[in-house]
Amino acid sequence: MACPTPAAPERLNAPHLFTRLDSAEWRMCQRMARLSIYRPWLVTLRIASRLGDWPAWVALIAMQPVLYGNQGWLWLWQFAITAIVAVIIYRLIKTRLCRERPFITFQGIPCTMPARDRYSFPSGHTMHAVMFCWLCAATQPSALFVVAPLSALIAASRVGLGLHYISDVLGGALIGCAFAWFSLWLIPPMLT
Repeated sequence: MACPTPAAPERLNAPHLFTRLDSAEWRMCQRMARLSIYRPWLVTLRIASRLGDWPAWVALIAMQPVLYGNQGWLWLWQFAITAIVAVIIYRLIKTRLCRERPFITFQGIPCTMPARDRYSFPSGHTMHAVMFCWLCAATQPSALFVVAPLSALIAASRVGLGLHYISDVLGGALIGCAFAWFSLWLIPPMLT
């Protein structure tokens, strides 16, 4: 199934490094994306991707005061502000680097879910998943039994659905770690 190519704003030239990475990664991405011919796996990836759009993270943020009282309010604001700043900087990076999604560049990579835009680096889904995983590890480690597997599945869904290269996911993960680290440096966790 071919996904429609999203309308492109004026395209900047992607760095030469991406051209080299695209060539090095496309076969592995193609293999991973072709696993989605298995219906249960495809459904799992789509659900993970949809949860990673925003529902899982909004629920996590909103539950902080319910689960942790006054400390939860601090974590609610910390998580929300970190997420907003991350989205702003992520969009700046993505629209400046302009690496096209693998299904656009390579016809052999199936796209099994519509893309929101034309560009793939970095993976915003992975960035948020890793960022919230780190924030939870520092503030409420007991939540990791849910957040960590969900984060890993969200990251896998990006390549498995044909929407990202592996390096997009790795880049998103590194950026997510950086945002979490900076947030926790600014407001060190006080475990209850």
